[in-house]
Amino acid sequence: EVQLVESGGGLVQAVGSLRLSCATSGFTSTDYGIGWFRQAPGKRHEGISSISRSDDVPWYADSAKERSTISVDNANNLVYLEMNNLKHKDTAVYYCATEPQKYYNGSYHKPNYVEVWGQGTQVTVSS
Repeated sequence: EVQLVESGGGLVQAVGSLRLSCATSGFTSTDYGIGWFRQAPGKRHEGISSISRSDDVPWYADSAKERSTISVDNANNLVYLEMNNLKHKDTAVYYCATEPQKYYNGSYHKPNYVEVWGQGTQVTVSS
């Protein structure tokens, strides 16, 4: 059984940085995509960044591009999301999520094929 556990959220000042971690377990192959969605109050899930574990090609939403980095620590089964120059509009619950490679089209625009979600970690950016 695949499990995802996020950590690293909290209160951050605007223009600051943070690094979210997703501890993964239960994967038996690299045939999957994994990444991050976020959900602000009253809004739908928004894809932020993802990566294919079969070829490690990353994707970033326009809202995160040039100030975010997704990375994988294979030895410790961790997926990171680093974000810089945080803005108040980045305030949301951030979720780690994974979907099978056969459905993963190289991006996380929509969570239609997500099979496993983490519990989420709150990020609050003070302005």
